[in-house]
Amino acid sequence: MSGDLDWGIDEWFVVALARTIADGEVVFHGFASPCAQVAMYVAKHTHAPGSMLVEGATYAVDPVPAFIPPTSNDLALHRDAVYRMRFEEFFDAAVRGAVDRMFLSGGQIDGHGNTNVTAIGGMPSPKIKLGGGGGGCNISATIRTLTVWTTRHRSGRTLVPRVDFLTDLGHRTPAGTRAELGYTGGGPQWLVTELGLFDFDGGHARLRALFPDVTLRDVAESTRFDLVVDLDPGLLAPPRPEELAAVRAVDPLCVRHQEFGPDELKRRFP
Repeated sequence: MSGDLDWGIDEWFVVALARTIADGEVVFHGFASPCAQVAMYVAKHTHAPGSMLVEGATYAVDPVPAFIPPTSNDLALHRDAVYRMRFEEFFDAAVRGAVDRMFLSGGQIDGHGNTNVTAIGGMPSPKIKLGGGGGGCNISATIRTLTVWTTRHRSGRTLVPRVDFLTDLGHRTPAGTRAELGYTGGGPQWLVTELGLFDFDGGHARLRALFPDVTLRDVAESTRFDLVVDLDPGLLAPPRPEELAAVRAVDPLCVRHQEFGPDELKRRFP
């Protein structure tokens, strides 16, 4: 467990994700997304108490789990929920534009925010078959805004010029832009990685801030799409005490660690 006066990259990363949520938003995460899942509860307990959380596997609305369990399909995530949506109810809400934010990740992410969680190497003969989108493509087209994240930026294989398989929609696809294709959702707003924070200027990722132990060269060497830079270090302000307390309270089992390699978990601040 981290000390009161220092924190790990896992905690700061979750706080950065949480800060992308605005108060009053309806927020959803997908399967196997521990960092995004923890971030939703951190936001709810800090700056966004009026947000409405929809669990990604159980579709429970605003549950109050005693802790975040290791799997997103745990009945603990039903505890004290105000409602339990049916699968089709959630997709209807997403089509109507009634869901404000969804968290998306991927084995590959391109500069327009398209993600691939289907097949590295492409179909029909992939090098690696991934889990698939589980309906993410449909709802990524209509949800109001997206927060994209990865903890594998440093590998050099995740932020790519073009995804091998387009699972979830960013701002522009090979077939055209969202507007040209008639999709109503706003697309990615933020991309959070273990190296830094991007926004999407004109539909393309733009690096806005770095974690303090990361250099611009580190990002350039790990990013395979065109790197656009406009740094504003204040966008990655250190976690406030109440944010760290919320991370540690909602995730005492540290399920967020599942998304980080052991070397990344050695990173300590301030």
